[in-house]
Amino acid sequence: MGAQWKQKHKVAAADSKGRLFGKLTKEIVVAARGGADPAMNAALRMALEAARKQSVPRETVERAVKKGAGLADGAAQFEQVTYEGFAPHNVPVVVECLTDNKNRTASSMRVLFRGGQQGASGSVTWDFSRVGMIEASPPEAGEDPEEAAIEAGAGDVQVEEEGSCSFITDASALHAVSNALGERGWTAESACLVWMPNNPLTLGEAERDEVEAWLDKMDADDDVQKIFVGLA
Repeated sequence: MGAQWKQKHKVAAADSKGRLFGKLTKEIVVAARGGADPAMNAALRMALEAARKQSVPRETVERAVKKGAGLADGAAQFEQVTYEGFAPHNVPVVVECLTDNKNRTASSMRVLFRGGQQGASGSVTWDFSRVGMIEASPPEAGEDPEEAAIEAGAGDVQVEEEGSCSFITDASALHAVSNALGERGWTAESACLVWMPNNPLTLGEAERDEVEAWLDKMDADDDVQKIFVGLA
């Protein structure tokens, strides 16, 4: 399933697209705290690129940058909070949220983890690795992703079905590897820290469908930003 769970056909429905826009906007707000100039702020540059690929309106993006950089009245104050536990069938999950009300989010998580089990801090992340992941497309067909990974300093690379590649790095090397890939002509679509499961589980079709339905409900919460799942 990969390091980050992605809802099937997430952008197909209008309400799902609205939720996606909200998540991407929050990412921009938080990234813009490091400066409003994407040329000097790699995190913002990646957040803006992700928003562009999903056609987030320009006005929405500009407002988010101003809010995050403190250039607008009523600047949003989002905090990142992480929850962990188990989906149905003891599938480990790590849920990253961005919230302006931690009490509201904590209450929502208690409800959303029903059907699974919410755990204490460290109850699941001990079996995940915190790594950097760069999703990038090659400059031309036939480019060798393994050679690019070696030259850029990535530890591993996974070739996706649609032709893009996911480069895995040490957390501290994320932006250095992303820049090195760019210098070699690769187009980075995202660069972020992820939780990668060390021992992902394999489920039957019926059990997997049940977990997917549970994850759909979790992802629909406005405060939930990313979900990492220990599924093969």
